[in-house]
Amino acid sequence: MNIQHDSRPLASGALTASLIALGLLHGCGGSDVDEASRPQYIQSAFVMVGTKNETLARVITNYAPPAIDGAQAACPIISVDGGSGRMTLRSAPATAALRPTASDPADSKPSVFPVTVCEQTIPASAKSVNVAGVTLPLPKTDPQRIIVFGDSGCRMKKADNAWQSCGDTTAWPFEKVANAAAALKPDLVLHVGDYHYRENACPSDIAGCKGSPWGYGWDTWRADLFKPAAKLLAAAPWVMVRGNHEECARAGQGWFRFLDPQPFSANRSCDLAMNDVTANYSDPYAVKLGADTQVIVFDSAKNPKVALKPEDTQFAIYQKQFRQVADIAAKSGLANNIFTNHHPILAFAPIAGAKPAQASPALTSVMSSLYAQAYYPPGVNLALHGHVHNFQAISFKTGQTATIVSGTAGDNLDVALPDPLTAQSEPAPGAVIDHISHHASFGFLLMERRAKPSTGWSFKAYSADGKLLATCLQQGYALSCDKSGFITP
Repeated sequence: MNIQHDSRPLASGALTASLIALGLLHGCGGSDVDEASRPQYIQSAFVMVGTKNETLARVITNYAPPAIDGAQAACPIISVDGGSGRMTLRSAPATAALRPTASDPADSKPSVFPVTVCEQTIPASAKSVNVAGVTLPLPKTDPQRIIVFGDSGCRMKKADNAWQSCGDTTAWPFEKVANAAAALKPDLVLHVGDYHYRENACPSDIAGCKGSPWGYGWDTWRADLFKPAAKLLAAAPWVMVRGNHEECARAGQGWFRFLDPQPFSANRSCDLAMNDVTANYSDPYAVKLGADTQVIVFDSAKNPKVALKPEDTQFAIYQKQFRQVADIAAKSGLANNIFTNHHPILAFAPIAGAKPAQASPALTSVMSSLYAQAYYPPGVNLALHGHVHNFQAISFKTGQTATIVSGTAGDNLDVALPDPLTAQSEPAPGAVIDHISHHASFGFLLMERRAKPSTGWSFKAYSADGKLLATCLQQGYALSCDKSGFITP
């Protein structure tokens, strides 16, 4: 992974001495500690990869400095290879006014963020990074083991009368999934979207979620992501993919404060609905995985459920962005371009008692306008998705890009796909299946670099308890799995 240098160098030498003199940073022999850097204030400290392959350290803190010190003073000191300085303010505590949401106004409330988010770009040469006594994980130039999963939050949604038992590790096993993944000592984590699901208040007569936080503020983000994923956030850097639950009418406000890799701005905060036409879309970017592979990250948060027409505004937006994907793949010169977004494209949406549906008629309608029944641009070998709450690994007789769906990290599972699928089942017109492996149980995926001379990867599907369910090998545009059809956990 190629990591860019920070344009804002951290304090070292004379600057460190100046900070000590000003009382902002204390020497090793002193009894005092910088107040903002006390561990009890740090709610989460993690590392993510940015849009230019830079390493971004993020800290969420509830330290409230004296008013005269300003919001910047809430940020802790970060130490990089012995040089130290205060992290940069990303977003200050705020309560966003109630905006239109995916729920009725009576079932919504303003989003409260009583925390400060701080960040720092880390130099590519860094060997050690520490915040408040916590050593942060750094990206590896040639990552070997990557965790892939999505759809991890606990569902509380009035419109579906869906009330998951958030305190039950069997009904909502995300912490178990995250801990099992952390135990495999990954070099990187790829979350394929939908971090947050607690949209509406749990009814008083539903014991499983009674008393759970709800809405789109910090308390729900902490409960759905930062607390259960604490060990995995500490284990490796993350690549964050945006899901439909992070679009502006849902948890977009938290997405931009906590997880979006771009600089924070009011116009892209989702606080005001009039800015949604900008904030609901982000340009694709690539994360390099060594000398032969990159992951192209695509924001499909606002993907509709029906095919788009050329006159639709979204059609033009997504068409432009898929042209950007083609450009990124063409210019990379790499043997392996892996596409990742939240919504499956060449995969199935299972329907209880009926033939499975095509997972994304909206995106395939746009892609076919550019690349016909190839759908993806040349050079895109594999696609990784979530959104559908099962595991699917699909290879095609007709040469389309191989597809893996891994949306099983915590939210309610979908029904299993029919087994076997009918011969007429196609995830998109002209995409004829050669091989499919699938299961409908909680778990995650481990992506491992294959031994040379292969430029492909292996993908191991695990249960929530860390049991290996299936292994698939990728080479070029194809997948071969050791198990076909439905996999019994």
